[in-house]
Amino acid sequence: MCGRYVSTRSPQELTRIFDVARWSPEETLEQNWNVAPTNEVYAVLERADRGEEDEEGEAPARRELRTPRWGLVPSWAKDPKIGSRMINARVETVHEKPAYRRAFARRRCLLPADGFYEWQQLKDEATGKVRKQPYFIHPADGQVMALAGLYEYWRNPEVKDRDDPAAWLLTCTIITTEATDAAGRVHPRMPLALTFDHYEAWLDPRHDDTEHLRALLTRPADGNLNARPVSTAVNNTRSNGPQLLEEAR
Repeated sequence: MCGRYVSTRSPQELTRIFDVARWSPEETLEQNWNVAPTNEVYAVLERADRGEEDEEGEAPARRELRTPRWGLVPSWAKDPKIGSRMINARVETVHEKPAYRRAFARRRCLLPADGFYEWQQLKDEATGKVRKQPYFIHPADGQVMALAGLYEYWRNPEVKDRDDPAAWLLTCTIITTEATDAAGRVHPRMPLALTFDHYEAWLDPRHDDTEHLRALLTRPADGNLNARPVSTAVNNTRSNGPQLLEEAR
């Protein structure tokens, strides 16, 4: 799974990297070296504006930088708390699971990340006790990772006015696969990513060819990842700061 990651790039940098057309300064997030489930995160997505349809009834999709909450809440959910259990979607079944299949068909996004954390179980030979050692896994070249994600809108029935921003909750999930290379030596699962040349096809809400969409998903940094042990301070979701990325001795 992917349960923590790092996101420190500014919205100005992200809008440039991902060629974003629309971003609201009110949605600026702080740098986060310990992104955890239920946090607000940056997501790149494309949506069509209502009322701008062309002669064929289609509106142009604009690329946006938004801040959904991590943990997808399906539109049919009775309680938004379900999102805390839906931070990851398995690539093997994401296109057919009821919680994700509608979003996979029309609401795909990219979640920018500097890298992600995984934990490896290590046994102390002297005591026989097992401990979990956190690792920071990131592209060897330091480039941003475009993690493959889905987003969804959940309608809050307690807010009567549909035009009230509080009436809608925007959430997301990260798609994962079997881990390889440096990540595979630490944990059996890892997030998927997209390369620059696949951003357009993945984000296009009109693109609904399931097999082609799944074929766009690749290993982060094409498998060129570095992994280093870091302090167990990252285990605490309240811990934050660049010191979390320092190699543990």
